[in-house]
Amino acid sequence: MPPRPYVAHDQLIAPARRHPQLWRLGIGLVLIAAVSFGLNSTLSALLMAWNASYWAAQFRSGLGNSPLPLLVMLGSFGFVTLGVFVAARLLQKRSGLSLLGPLWQTLRQFRRVLIALIALGAVLALLPPYAIDPPLTKNLALPMWLSLLPLSLMAVLVQASAEEILFRGYIQQALAARFSNPLIWMILPSVLFALGHYLPTQAGDNAVPIAIWAGLFGILMADLTARAGTLGPAIAVHLANNVTALIVVSLPDSLSGLALYVVAFDMADTEYLRNWLVVDFAMMFVTWLAARLAIRR
Repeated sequence: MPPRPYVAHDQLIAPARRHPQLWRLGIGLVLIAAVSFGLNSTLSALLMAWNASYWAAQFRSGLGNSPLPLLVMLGSFGFVTLGVFVAARLLQKRSGLSLLGPLWQTLRQFRRVLIALIALGAVLALLPPYAIDPPLTKNLALPMWLSLLPLSLMAVLVQASAEEILFRGYIQQALAARFSNPLIWMILPSVLFALGHYLPTQAGDNAVPIAIWAGLFGILMADLTARAGTLGPAIAVHLANNVTALIVVSLPDSLSGLALYVVAFDMADTEYLRNWLVVDFAMMFVTWLAARLAIRR
């Protein structure tokens, strides 16, 4: 039996227990990568056929520094979700939606947590102003930012939910169906999540702290999913985090195309970025606690 706080998780992974073999998980991950790669390659070919000079320049720059390419890149995470659903159906003989948990419960918990995080953000905004050094720089004009906001929110939701469906859905549930020890099914997906955020070329000496941040975030989302019995809370927290980092205030050299403001330092800046990481670590735990309180109501 799982520890008492994770009784809901036992119900969530019940469909995965029908086919818990690890070889199914391994082949499933290969299938997910193949589906995602194939569809992304097709999308890239279509974009190049549409406007080769524009998209060639965007691909060289990394797609993140202007609105349309960033919307396309974030939206392409939907291919990961599609790959997960295909792998779940073919290899675990379960529907992709079952990875989310009971649908209405998932939506209800997602709404509760998102409202709690919006309230938390409002409270923090009402606190005395903080000195931001160096100051923020305006990235997009407010009218353009507002006009893009619905698409931006939708694209970030696609990206955040895809990562949760893959890591806290497909991988975590497959491991939990095979191993009862939470240290296995919480830590291993979080290590993979951290490795996916290890970017030594862009982040330099900050690559390890950023990866550690991602790994701890993964563990907290694994705990939240296990307590809730759905992916709703984890998706809400991931969405709120990425909206802040991609749509409100972003780094200037990475994924800044939809942001209202950018900071005055890049990902490799060891002085300023690490100060921000301290705040991010604190906010990670605060949002996790807020989400836990929201699903206990």
